[in-house]
Amino acid sequence: MLTTSDLAIMSTLSDAFRHSLELYVDIDPFTTKDPFEDQDNFNYYVIVDRTEPKRIVSLIAIKKEPLPQLLWGNILRDRLAKVSIPKSDAYILKSEIMPKDTNNFYTYRRSGVISGLVMFAFQMCGRK
Repeated sequence: MLTTSDLAIMSTLSDAFRHSLELYVDIDPFTTKDPFEDQDNFNYYVIVDRTEPKRIVSLIAIKKEPLPQLLWGNILRDRLAKVSIPKSDAYILKSEIMPKDTNNFYTYRRSGVISGLVMFAFQMCGRK
């Protein structure tokens, strides 16, 4: 169970994560459909607070054949961790913290090419 303090920390960390990520990619200003179709081309990751892993900072879907890998160590710094999860778990997690049906993810681009999609904790519109 998340406390009000957890939610506030998650929101703050997700805003800082977004700013750090924007140093390496261009994030589109509008959301797009969720990446959970039957035939997709994504690997799924959750960004968590290292000090309290139940605090979800972001959910990311990265194209399986992206441009060269991002410098995740520089983006995440010492406070955050990137954890690979199965698509089914990513969908369940998304459904828990963002019960809106679709259009929850921002597309991000590198050199003008879509590299993945990202959802931030500061977007949370509820919890089941």
